[in-house]
Amino acid sequence: MSPSVPSGESRRHSASSDDSGTLSPDRGLRARMLVATGLVVALPFAFVYAFVFLINAVGLPLLEWANERPYTGEVYVDPVFLAVVVLGGLAVQYRYGPRTVLRSVGARHVSADEYPELHAAVTRLAAQADVPVPDVAVKHTEIPNAFAVGTPGDGTVAVTTGLLDRLGDEELEAVLAHELSHLANRDASLMTVAWVLPTVTYYLAVLAFYVLYGLVRFLGAGGGGGGNRDGRGLLVGLVVITVSAVATLSVSAMFWFGSVLIHRVLSRYREYAADRGAAEITGSPAALASALRTVDEAMPEMPDEDLRELDGGAEALYLAPLEARAFGDRELVSTDVFPETHPPTRERVARLRELAGEPA
Repeated sequence: MSPSVPSGESRRHSASSDDSGTLSPDRGLRARMLVATGLVVALPFAFVYAFVFLINAVGLPLLEWANERPYTGEVYVDPVFLAVVVLGGLAVQYRYGPRTVLRSVGARHVSADEYPELHAAVTRLAAQADVPVPDVAVKHTEIPNAFAVGTPGDGTVAVTTGLLDRLGDEELEAVLAHELSHLANRDASLMTVAWVLPTVTYYLAVLAFYVLYGLVRFLGAGGGGGGNRDGRGLLVGLVVITVSAVATLSVSAMFWFGSVLIHRVLSRYREYAADRGAAEITGSPAALASALRTVDEAMPEMPDEDLRELDGGAEALYLAPLEARAFGDRELVSTDVFPETHPPTRERVARLRELAGEPA
């Protein structure tokens, strides 16, 4: 579906923060982005050196016990080498993270020939927001949602077909303006980099958990018979696996907590900032409030398989979370990795109504 877009050019320009149509700077968002950037850079160093500490404090003594002979020396990681690896990895994620996110949710870049009205709306709203025109991607799913990835000069606004089908013209414009605000504020690129950190540690923690779970099942099934020497070898193996898994689980959990802190510092606040930006661009806070209510009300109706297809740890980037759902006893990865990534929809709607001058 290619939604039509009304003009209303004069109304939207009059609602901008100044005559040029640029967005008002948000000092609070910039301060939070600075803190979040520091955490994004610092956490990989903390992660590596925490493992190095555990290897030297626990791993090497365990190795001595297992081999029944002393071990001299310790593990050392050169800080310059680590800085090159970490900063290089962040640079790669900054460069290729957006396409990774798009692939992870199955969003496809579309041309103006395929979605002419959608492209026209993005182009016009980008001009009003004074940002370069981003690429446009579409995800075929019933779930109504949208997100932005990349930088102002190399960004992509992605929407779902469910969003195009459910929203009216003004609501769709408001959502597109919200995503353009993320690009204009440059928080989309930071969130794209931060997206990979807790996701990796989450899966490391899950791997460690299943190693421990398998070990418990093995012991519960009566594994471990044999002679005295075989018995010691089995004991050594069990202790080494258990200690390694517990250490990995512990460090991953600590790192996950630090990564979640990044999103608590930035993720929820940036949604408020983008909501205000959308109101400035379109001049209609009520349109975005209506769109948010529509998305929020539709989410519990979505099939489990569709929600899982859009899942994968990228929830912090979406217009609205995938939390309002009718799931059974299985959780989404996004909910585990990024708990409470968005402000409550009712609070966002209330703030937008205040911007529109409506009673709370």
